[in-house]
Amino acid sequence: MTLNVVILAAGKGTRMRSDLPKVLHPIAQKPMVQHVIDTAKCLGSNTTNLVYGYGGNKLQSAIKDESLNWVLQAEQLGTGHAVAQANDLIADEDTVLILYGDVPLIQTQTLDALLAVKPKQGLAILTVNLDNPTGYGRIVRKNEKVVGIVEQKDANSDQLAIQEVNTGIMALPGKQLKTWLSQLSSDNAQGEYYLTDVIAMAHRDGVEITTAQPQSAIEVEGANNRIQLAQLERAYQLREADKLMLAGANLRDPNRIDIRGNVSVGMDVMIDINTIFEGKVEIGNNVNIGAGAIIINSTIADNAVIKPYSIIDNAVVGEDASAGPFARLRPGAELKQDAHVGNFVEMKKSVLGKGSKAGHLTYLGDAQIGEKVNIGAGTITCNYDGVNKSLTQIDDGAFIGSNSSLVAPVEIGKMATIGAGSVVTAKVEDEQLAVARGKQRNLNDWKRPSKK
Repeated sequence: MTLNVVILAAGKGTRMRSDLPKVLHPIAQKPMVQHVIDTAKCLGSNTTNLVYGYGGNKLQSAIKDESLNWVLQAEQLGTGHAVAQANDLIADEDTVLILYGDVPLIQTQTLDALLAVKPKQGLAILTVNLDNPTGYGRIVRKNEKVVGIVEQKDANSDQLAIQEVNTGIMALPGKQLKTWLSQLSSDNAQGEYYLTDVIAMAHRDGVEITTAQPQSAIEVEGANNRIQLAQLERAYQLREADKLMLAGANLRDPNRIDIRGNVSVGMDVMIDINTIFEGKVEIGNNVNIGAGAIIINSTIADNAVIKPYSIIDNAVVGEDASAGPFARLRPGAELKQDAHVGNFVEMKKSVLGKGSKAGHLTYLGDAQIGEKVNIGAGTITCNYDGVNKSLTQIDDGAFIGSNSSLVAPVEIGKMATIGAGSVVTAKVEDEQLAVARGKQRNLNDWKRPSKK
């Protein structure tokens, strides 16, 4: 089978009350249409055509994908008209799958099931049964066979009572599709060319029509306003939360987690409330992630602990290591095995060695720190001179006293000690004590300022 996907994404989305094209509004921080494009790729489509209209420049700026064929629908005259714009890109032997850029939760397995029931020379429609089908085109059957679809505004009272509705998603043979599209009429309540009219044409021509249904109705729901967008967001997040729990994670509350990328977890992972995961995140076994943590494109190894309200951004947390609460690991930060950073410690492009610790109120930037190093509160690696970034190297077993400033480039030797409050500008050799601070003076006749 040669699969040719046509994604309809030309609508303005007036009810969104936004200058942004509707399909660019995000679910899990990714445009709705990008979800659909990614799903099409998972199907192994040979060709993917994106039919666009309103906000085309914004759409092309946001969706960078060389594999897409961009098809302009200059006037929005209905779904049938939209698909017809891709006629020149459809071969007779293709199976054409119609998808929608504002229906982001459709799953690969649902579309696989639809394609599986499609007759070789026939077509297949994805339908769903709704308790309240208002607004949807109804599936009209005779002797249990699909004979057509009638839109809400064109339906009579008997047809309005039908609960099986059209989702708009269908798979059709390329040759017949092009023939049927050329026969569409806009003689209806909306004055548009309905794609759904091809179903009646297929029945007229004796073409076999089959149906499939999604596992859940939410898969085929679209977003026409921000309320519906928020509902899809929550449904997506619950679906992702289910995946984590099935993989071995214990979520304190599946309703209070946000996944905006791809997260993999090991066994016996504990994730507290209001956590956010972005990009590619890999979490090992027996990891504990505290409330309010934000983890972005990072790796968390076995037995690590991320305490509440910490930000782990493009960083690595090693086995048995811990960060937080209120720690921030910026890009290039790495905690080796059993290392620890505490509250209000920030790391950037630095490695904290095995068993080393920085308990609180510290900035470690462009630093290579060895094993079993203790870094006191208020320590700063002064890595930036206003023009260049320089390295601070702290060797195994060193002790850095509180409120020290290490002015890079500088090296602190093994088992060296830095006295509290020191400003270190030159190399400290192994096992040396460095005290770099002004001599204390106590003045007897000094008087405090008085209020004027």
